[in-house]
Amino acid sequence: MSISEEHLSAWLTLCFCPRVGGKVMSRLLSVDSAENILQYNDDQLQALGLSSSQISYLKQTTNKQVETCLTWQEKSSEHTILPLTDPRYPKLLSEISAPPPVLFVKGDALCLSEPQVAIVGSRNASLEGLDCAKEFARSIVQHNYVVTSGLALGVDGYAHHGAIEAKGKTIAVLGSGLEKIYPAKHRALAQRVSENGALVSEFRPDAPPRADNFPRRNRIISGLSTGVLVVEAAERSGSLITARYANEQGREVFALPGSIQNPTAQGSNGLIKSGATLVSSPDDIFNEIGALTECALSHQPSLFEQEVITEQLPFPEVFATVGGEATPVDIIAERCQMPVHEIMMQLLELELQGFIAAVPGGYIKKRRG
Repeated sequence: MSISEEHLSAWLTLCFCPRVGGKVMSRLLSVDSAENILQYNDDQLQALGLSSSQISYLKQTTNKQVETCLTWQEKSSEHTILPLTDPRYPKLLSEISAPPPVLFVKGDALCLSEPQVAIVGSRNASLEGLDCAKEFARSIVQHNYVVTSGLALGVDGYAHHGAIEAKGKTIAVLGSGLEKIYPAKHRALAQRVSENGALVSEFRPDAPPRADNFPRRNRIISGLSTGVLVVEAAERSGSLITARYANEQGREVFALPGSIQNPTAQGSNGLIKSGATLVSSPDDIFNEIGALTECALSHQPSLFEQEVITEQLPFPEVFATVGGEATPVDIIAERCQMPVHEIMMQLLELELQGFIAAVPGGYIKKRRG
C-alpha cells in the first residue's frame, strides 16, 4: 500500500505550518483529510481555529519546504519519507502519546519495525562505560535485536560502532535534518549507520541542529525500542530524559551501576534506586524483554498469524491500525485508505464484538480472555 505524492505533499504542508504541533495536527485531521483541508476556503480554515498567518502559509501556491523534502526523497532510493499514515511507519512508535507526524529516513526504512533495544549514555563516559556500550551492543545484535541510539559522542557512538562491528543493524535518531549531521565528527559513522540500518529524523532534511530538538529526539529513541539501556548518565542529562520517556511509554528501563565517586554514573545509579532494572550482563536484558518483544511483535503478525486472525476478526485490516493508545478515526481511515463512514461502521462492529473500545480521542484494543 503506497502513499501518493499528493497525500504526502498535503501531509507535509500541514506538518510544516507554523505553530501546528501534534495536538493541533490531530484536531485538524479529526475533521477531514490533509488533502481536503488544503482545499478549504479562508473562512473554513478560520473556523478550524487557524490564524491568518497559518492560513496564508497553507494557501501558498508553491511551498518550498515541501518541494525540498520531495526532491530529497527523489534524490536517492535510500531516502524515504514516512507520514504517520504510511503502513511502513513503525507501529510501536505510532502508539506513543505524541508520535512524530512524519519521519525522514536514510537507509532501510523497514528495520524501524524490527525489535530494538536502545543504548544511551554520557558523552563524557569513562573508558569502562564506553567499552560496556560497545560490548552490550555486540551482544544485542547477535540476539537479533537492532541497536538504537542518538549518534552523539561517547556512549551513543560506541553503541553504533559495536553493532556494526558485530555485523548487526543499528538506527541513529537525529536532532537535526539528515543533511545536517551532528556532531560533524560523526559524519563517517552516520554513513556507516545508513548502510547497516537507518538514520532517522522528524526534522526536514535541511534543518540545523538546535538544543530544543534533542529532548524531542529522545522520545523517538525510546518509542522505537522495547527497552532502553542507560550505560552512564550524570544527574542532569539527556539520557535521563530518554529514560523518563521510556517509563511514560511503558518501555523497560535498564541501567548499568557505576561507582558512587563517578559523576557520570550518578544519574544511572539514581535510575536503579527509582526502580530501573540493574544489569551486569546482556543476559539480564534478554531475560526481561523476551515477553515484551513478543507483545510488540504481536502488533505486526506474520503471514501465518494474519491468516488465523482473518478467520477470527470481521475487519482485520482496521483492527491492525488500532493500538494500546487512542487512535483517532481519521488516522484509521487514512491508514486503511477508506472513507470515514465505512471505517465507522467497521469500528462499531469490532466494538460490539469486544475487540476494541471507544475512548476519548479514538479507539484502543481491548485485552480479550
